[in-house]
Order: sequence, then C-alpha cells, then structure tokens
Amino acid sequence: MPYYYGGYGDFLANNIYFLLLIPVMILSLWAQVQVSGSFDKYSRVSNRRRLTGAQAAEAVLRANGVYDVTITSTRGKLTDHYDPRDNTIYLSQAVYSSATVAAVGVAAHEAGHAVQYAVGYAPVRLRSAIVPVTNLGSRCSMILLLIGLLFYSQSLFLVGILLFSLTTFFQLVTLPVEFNASRRALETIEGRNLLDHEELTGARKVLRAAALTYVAALLMSALQLLRYVLIFLGRNGGRDSRRGGGRG
Repeated sequence: MPYYYGGYGDFLANNIYFLLLIPVMILSLWAQVQVSGSFDKYSRVSNRRRLTGAQAAEAVLRANGVYDVTITSTRGKLTDHYDPRDNTIYLSQAVYSSATVAAVGVAAHEAGHAVQYAVGYAPVRLRSAIVPVTNLGSRCSMILLLIGLLFYSQSLFLVGILLFSLTTFFQLVTLPVEFNASRRALETIEGRNLLDHEELTGARKVLRAAALTYVAALLMSALQLLRYVLIFLGRNGGRDSRRGGGRG
C-alpha cells in the first residue's frame, strides 16, 4: 500500500516556498531589467579610443598571454559567450563591431572566461567536469520527482531531489566563475587603459548587472530545492506518525 500522504508537509513546504518566491522573483526581474537597461544605456556611449568589442577581447587575451583563441560574431542580443569546445569567443553583432562602453565590457568578460580555461582556473574546471552529470540530473530529476509525488514513492522522490541538487550545485559553482571573469576583464581594461575612468565605471555597471542574474538563478534553484526537501521531510514525518498510531 502507498504510504501516508503528508498533506501538512506539502502545505507547509508550499507556503514557505511561495513566501520566499516573491522576493526572489522580484530580484530576478530586477536583475533582468538592470542587465537590459545597463547594456542599452552604455551601448549608446562610444568609448574614446574607438575600441570595438572584438578588439577589446583581443587585448584582454594578449594581456594575459593567450594567443590561440578565435573571436567571431554571432547572431542575437546578449548571446555573447566563450565556448571551450572550439576555443572560440562568440560576440553578438551589437558587441563584436561596436566601439561602445558596453561592447568593451561584455567582450572583455568573455575573454576573461577564455583566460580562465587557459590558466586552468579551478572553479571553471570543476564546472566543466560536472556538466555531463548536471545535464543528466536536469533531464531526469523532474520525471522522478513527479513519479515520486504521484505514486507516493519516497525513494524515487529522494533520488529526484539528489539529481535536482546537481543543478543547484552547478549554479553555485558558476558564481565564482562569472565574478572572476569580470574581475579579470576589469583589471585588464584598467591596467591597459582600454577605457578611461568614467567609461570604466559604465562597464563595471554592465558586468555587475549581469552577475546579479546568476545570483538570482542560484537563489531560484536553491529555493526550489528547499521546497522539495521540505515536502520529503513532511511526508516522512506524516508516514512515521501514521505508523506510530497504528502500533498504538
């Protein structure tokens, strides 16, 4: 027979979840607005050196002794990224050929990621190592959690929680990777005088806003994980109470 349905445990978990969800969602929405607003604002501000995003990325790579990374353009807005599989920095069209403060900041950040891989930065190596298991966890966790809920299987539900926790751990590891890439970028921009003081302030605002989105993503994932854990504990408590009452 299926074990006792922990209705109170589910009720408590949902109430705690939705209570915390409101500020986390507000933070997430605010972060997205900040990213878009900061990028749009400083995309309209040309830098005095007329340095394009591609040139800024190249400058960061050279300053850190990295010479084998390809820099190319890609479609979309804010689609900039570094792909370690082909050792290529992909810059959106609004960044690659634009001589703006935002373009320099974003491009330098992506070059910072390339430098991390070149020097063997520990958190980025850890993140790369756990990508396969994280992808597996994200695909399978929801299925197991749903089956565990429908059929009241604590064992399947627990496995689903463990798999989902890999996603949260990945988000946690991502934070130092992103913050470090921005630090490397800003240090090089300032050290090589790629931007003047006022322009550097603008680039810093763009990168800080982007970093905040990763903080929000971590909090959202951690909150979802907490919800599952509370449901698990609540149902366990309900089952134990049921068994204790039966023995009486």
